[in-house]
Order: sequence, then structure tokens, then C-alpha cells
Amino acid sequence: MTLLALSNVTKRFGGLVAVDNVTVSVPESGVTAVIGPNGAGKTTLFNVISGFAAPDRGRVVFGGVDITGLPPERIAAQGLARTFQLVQLFGALSAFENIKAGCHLHTRGGLMAALLRLPHTRHREREVEEEARRLLAFVGLSGNADIPAANLPYGRQRLLEIARALATRPKLLLLDEPAAGLNSAETTRLSDTIRKIAGGGAKVLLIEHDMKLVMSTADHIVVLDFGRKIAEGAPDEVRRDPAVVAAYLGVSGAQRA
Repeated sequence: MTLLALSNVTKRFGGLVAVDNVTVSVPESGVTAVIGPNGAGKTTLFNVISGFAAPDRGRVVFGGVDITGLPPERIAAQGLARTFQLVQLFGALSAFENIKAGCHLHTRGGLMAALLRLPHTRHREREVEEEARRLLAFVGLSGNADIPAANLPYGRQRLLEIARALATRPKLLLLDEPAAGLNSAETTRLSDTIRKIAGGGAKVLLIEHDMKLVMSTADHIVVLDFGRKIAEGAPDEVRRDPAVVAAYLGVSGAQRA
């Protein structure tokens, strides 16, 4: 079964074709990785999927619903969450408060209910706090709950951003270069976390340059080069694909032919 389907997606910036007629299906299980050299169009593809950029052509269907060109908040409400290349946290808020902010996507109630502290409002607040603690434990940050996000080591900020995204209860989590800036131990911990996420309620689509992480974590890989999809399949298949080897060695299109 397919969770996310992109059909002939194209995105241009002036005369630059950043994503060129890409068709991809993300299954309803496991971890899918999008890889490719710098400038291959990976982040632009994520921006199109998550609503931060509208495609010039093509369709994006998520969970059977056409989300092409919808704004990010409406796409998030459908059950799609993402992180970014650069960590985007509320630096002055604690780790606990950052995750609570993500949980509130699913809260209900107006200003009056909050001011009056009605029973259902207090009950929901307790649920949010319990969920925030659970997610902190899930990513291994229970001991950092009260630390301002800006004061956490970079690797833990990455994990906190993932936990906050999970607080929105996504069906699909998009991770944009989650291992960037991490050391070997942090990358191993991240890989374990991604596999745990995919084994639970949310599936994962990630962009990553760390091939060790990709090959040990992904079940399915899509390869882009100059905006076009040049390969797709299981890790062992992609690893041996001549077009993929050529792309990473910097061989020109003419030489590949």
C-alpha cells in the first residue's frame, strides 16, 4: 500500500528546474530515504510535499487525499510533519515546553475555557504533559526536560526537534538531514530512534547524506540527481546501480551514456 504518492512533480525557480518530473511512491511501512549529491533537488522535493513550495506541475497525494499546493498547516493537520536542515526550536523554552507546543496541534478549547480552567481543560493539559514526558523518554531526553532548548548539545537538539514533530501525531514524518552535525555515537542513536519511530505509528521519509546511516536504516531508497529520479529500490540494489555510482563520483550525463 502507498502512503504518499508523487506523480510527475516539477518545480522550477526561474530557469532552474530543481525537481524534474519526479514520480515516487512511499509505502505504508518502514523507512524511505531520498539521497543524491548536493543540488539534486532533495530539499525542494520535501518543500513541495510539505506545502512550503507549490509544484509547477504534478500531484502530491497523501493518505488518498490530494494535498497538492495546500499550505503547510493544512498538510500538517492531515498527519504529515517535518524537521528542517537547520534546527528550528523555541530556544528560550525548555525541552518539555517545546514538546508541549507540538502537542497543542490536537488540543481544543477557546480562551474562555483556558481562563476558567474548566475540568476538561485541566484534563487535557494533564494528557499533554504526560505525552510530552513520554516523547522525551522515547528519544532519550528525560533528564533534559527542564533545560532550555538553546542550551542543549546539538545532537540532543536534533532529537528534541524529532520529538516535537512526533507530538503532532504524524502518519508520516519527514526528516531533512537529521544526522547533519552529529558525531558517530549520536548518529547511531539517531538510527535507532528512526527505526523505533517506523516500527510504531508513524512512517519515516528522510533526506540524508550519511550513507552509513541510510544503508543501515532505510528499507527503500530514492535517488535524485539534477532534479531527476535516477534510481529507486532496496539499499543493496541502489548501492550497485551504475547511475548512482556515476552521480556520486561526479560523472557527467554524457559520460554516463
